[in-house]
Amino acid sequence: MMDEFNIAGFYAALDAQRVSKGLNWKEVSAQCGVSASTLTRLSQGRRPGVDGLALLLAWSGLDASDFLPQANKPEPLAQITATLRTDKNLKPESAKALEEIIKVAYERFREK
Repeated sequence: MMDEFNIAGFYAALDAQRVSKGLNWKEVSAQCGVSASTLTRLSQGRRPGVDGLALLLAWSGLDASDFLPQANKPEPLAQITATLRTDKNLKPESAKALEEIIKVAYERFREK
């Protein structure tokens, strides 16, 4: 079982993002669509609801798995495949062709 989500770390990262953008918490609330009370609860170490967490992650660009100590990270090849398959600049057949090329190269150069 994974350890608990690091609320304090997540709040600190959100605060750093807020400061970097030159915003106050009210402006953060308006931009990301969460209530001010959600942000207050977070500042007190309480968990947000799943919708609030999703909105805050989307607004901040933070990765939720960074706040889970034992989170499983996808393999690099899986990340590359996902990126290629969702790239709006590539046709599906082009993404598949690139994926095949990268898989061959990855297997060739991967340290075992």
